[in-house]
Amino acid sequence: MPIHEKSLIRPENLITNDSLVIDGVDVSGHWSTFIKSRTITDYNEAMEDEISALPGGENIHRCWQCGSCTNACTVNAVNPDFNPRYWIYLIRQGLEEELLRDKDIIWQCVSCNKCTYACPRDVVPEGVMKATAHWLELKGHTPKSPSTHFDEGFTESILATGKIEEGRVLRTFFQRTGQPLNQPWLVALVGGLVKRFPLGYLIRMGWSTVFRPRTSNWSRTGRAIEEYVSERRAEQAKALGLDTEGGH
Repeated sequence: MPIHEKSLIRPENLITNDSLVIDGVDVSGHWSTFIKSRTITDYNEAMEDEISALPGGENIHRCWQCGSCTNACTVNAVNPDFNPRYWIYLIRQGLEEELLRDKDIIWQCVSCNKCTYACPRDVVPEGVMKATAHWLELKGHTPKSPSTHFDEGFTESILATGKIEEGRVLRTFFQRTGQPLNQPWLVALVGGLVKRFPLGYLIRMGWSTVFRPRTSNWSRTGRAIEEYVSERRAEQAKALGLDTEGGH
C-alpha cells in the first residue's frame, strides 16, 4: 500500500518553486510542490524474513497497513516521527536505507501494548518494534541499547546460578552502560532497606552477593538452557547472514 502522508516524505525530496507557470497556469508556491523521483538502490529483499526470524517479528507478514498501531501508540502521541505502521511498511518493502533514517528512535517503544490490543490482524506491533530494534543491533546499525544490556546481565545471572541476583544485575548494568553505581535513587533505596530489614536478612543478602549460591542441581538444567539459547542465537544469526558470534 502506498504511503500518502506528506509528513513521511523527506523534506529534501520535496521541490517547491516560488514562481512557476505550466501551460499558462500559475502554479507558484504551494501548488508547485513536487516529489522528487529517485532510483531505489537500498532494496533489501531479505529484510522482512530477517526481522520475522527474531522473537516478536513472526507475524509481520499479517500487516495490512490500517494504521491502528500508530493511532494507538503512546510514543507517537508525544513524537509523531515514531510511526510503527510506516516502519512495518518499509520493512516489508525492503527499504533498508529509509528505515535506518529512524534507527535512533525505533528503540523508544515503551511496551505499553496499546498497538497490540488495537491491531485487528494480530501482528503484535510491539513485538515487531522489539524485533526491529534487535535487528538493528545485530546488524551493527546501532549500539546495544540500555535495555539490551540489562536483559543480557539478567540472563547471565539466571544461567550462572538459577537465581535472580538483583544486586549483581544492577552492577553489571551500570558497568556496561558507563553509569556510576552511586545513583541517588539507589543509595536512597539501599538506605531504606537497611533501616527496614532485619540484620540477619541483610547478612544473608550480602553473603549471597559475594559467594553466589546456586539453585540445587542447577548444573544440568543450566547446561540445557544454555544449549537452547545457543541454538536459538545460531538460528537467528544464520537468518540474518551473520557469523554465530554475531548474535548476543
